[in-house]
Amino acid sequence: MAEGGAFFGPILAIDTCGPTGSVALGRLAGRDLDLLGQKELEGRTYSATLVTAVAELLDRNQIVLNDLGGIVVVNGPGSFTGVRVGLSAVKGLAEPTQIPVVAISRLLVLSRKSGVPSCALDAHRGEIFLRTEEPGSAPRELLAGARELASIDRVPLRVAVCDEAAAALLATAWPGTQLVRTEAPTAADTLRIGEARLVAGGQVDLALLDGHYLRRSDAEIFGEAAAAGRSRA
Repeated sequence: MAEGGAFFGPILAIDTCGPTGSVALGRLAGRDLDLLGQKELEGRTYSATLVTAVAELLDRNQIVLNDLGGIVVVNGPGSFTGVRVGLSAVKGLAEPTQIPVVAISRLLVLSRKSGVPSCALDAHRGEIFLRTEEPGSAPRELLAGARELASIDRVPLRVAVCDEAAAALLATAWPGTQLVRTEAPTAADTLRIGEARLVAGGQVDLALLDGHYLRRSDAEIFGEAAAAGRSRA
């Protein structure tokens, strides 16, 4: 796979975390990463369209699954259903021939795409998924509403956003912060990050591959509430 710091073989990327999704295929050409193609996926249709889109993308480029040098999957944060559909598809594609898989945060992809260390995505319910990164400190990713944003001592000077809901919440909570508008990240944007991780040997154990949710599911939250109600009864 890797030789002298170079990666060989096409790379498939999958992102089903946002309101819309995409799959992309790339190949290294020297130091450049050529985008061979990308297919967009409509939101709420991932379970019905994802595997077909992958097959069409590979077929169009005359590549079979076994030719892949790796798969890059965006594992959240985002829609619980979207994240799970993407991860399940990746496990199904990679497991039979043990294709190396790396998982990447959608917040990291947005940060790299915008060139801004800190970024935010709409998490609905008056909250955002927030990534903050400061020199000398490890990046931090968290779920934040108005209360959490008000409690942060070192507010970033700039934050990248790709949706209006996140921008509106940040503009209210942090009026002195510059909001850098960026297009939403796609599967193609993950290819270079994924290639670097594959070269570095950062592939994950498929048995341990899981979503980067940041928020608990409704089933967990409401299940605990129901259990607490029964205990008080």
